[in-house]
Amino acid sequence: MTDFFTGIDKLEYNPDSTSLAFRHYNPEEMLLGKRMEDHLRFAVAYWHSFAWPGGDPFGGATFERPWFGETMELARLKADVAFEMFDILGAPYFCWHDADIRPEGDSFKESRRNFEDIIDYLAEKMEHSQTRLLWGTANMFSHRRFMSGAATNPDPEIFAWSAATVKLCMDATQKLGGENYVLWGGREGYETLLNTDLKRERAQAGRFLQMVVDYKHKIGFKGAILVEPKPQEPSKHQYDFDVATVYGFLKEFGLESEVQMNIEQGHAILAGHSFEHELALAASLGILGSIDMNRNDYQSGWDTDQFPNNVPEVALAYYEVLRAGGFKTGGTNFDAKLRRQSLDPLDLIAGHAGAMDVCARGLKAAVAMLEDGTLENKRNERYAGWDSEYGKSLLQSDLASIADDVESSGIDPQPRSGQQEVLENLVNRFV
Repeated sequence: MTDFFTGIDKLEYNPDSTSLAFRHYNPEEMLLGKRMEDHLRFAVAYWHSFAWPGGDPFGGATFERPWFGETMELARLKADVAFEMFDILGAPYFCWHDADIRPEGDSFKESRRNFEDIIDYLAEKMEHSQTRLLWGTANMFSHRRFMSGAATNPDPEIFAWSAATVKLCMDATQKLGGENYVLWGGREGYETLLNTDLKRERAQAGRFLQMVVDYKHKIGFKGAILVEPKPQEPSKHQYDFDVATVYGFLKEFGLESEVQMNIEQGHAILAGHSFEHELALAASLGILGSIDMNRNDYQSGWDTDQFPNNVPEVALAYYEVLRAGGFKTGGTNFDAKLRRQSLDPLDLIAGHAGAMDVCARGLKAAVAMLEDGTLENKRNERYAGWDSEYGKSLLQSDLASIADDVESSGIDPQPRSGQQEVLENLVNRFV
């Protein structure tokens, strides 16, 4: 045991507590025939919780964690603290990038040895913990070698380095029983068209993802391959801008049945969408896999990765997840970090506990809306004409025949209210 969380007990569900406890998140509560924990499938993000030093674009590190440093001893201490936090929260899952959990070596071979050693250590920790691995991924954006991208880099040696890194991380994810593998293009884009070959870079990215899928099948990995849309940050343009853009990319390279989406709330907002829009679109395309739950500061206008605190927003997000049938291998990863002034160990626990409660409250509202059925009934009523013989026949007809029928039948269609305000008021009854 470490002494980092000394004095902080394991959190319990106690809606009447006046101290730190879960007031809405009851893992055992049954909703739609499933335990709340199994609906939400919470995961702790290793990078923000244990690797982020508290810097921002205008100031350096504010956190001084006892495990900060580039040694294997400190990497193991970091893992010890991480699993203590998982146990305090009762977190069923966690997620990592390779760079979060191992020190950088002087060569690829040394970094690989460090990584494999710490993976063995994590496997030992998992033997004595309830916490599983939701997904692993590779950090191919922080190191200076990735300043021009990884798969889309103009230097083929960096493409090769990136491919070797992903192979290593996929092997580790499988070894730890991870249920998904995620790719997100932190720097897969451009800062100026003056030095960019869009066609070439897109082809490189497509071939890279095909290699990932091929390797998944080669090693018998049963989890999902997930791509995370990431717009405008840090690059001016990125190839994985939003769900629609990624789906077009998947179709172009024949991967639409092989790859799903890991959708982040903050990224949806940066792309000019709502979170529920991106979730609903992914579900309609059959590629909704998992989510990163966080929020942005709407005054700042950039990806601040804050813990969620808005129940109505969260409820609408889980409504779309539930409409899609719920998570299969995916879950709710808190890709969220403390504010740089929140220095104490208690802040780290409180941030996650509050977010888990907000998600639980939002989930219960979403379940209630589904069980009530009014929203779905209103939606079905609005499109009922398309289920009639007339509606079905239109889609099997042609323009000339339709034009003749319109004139001969003398139809005079009139607009009908979409009842947006009525529906918004209905949602407010539940949140």
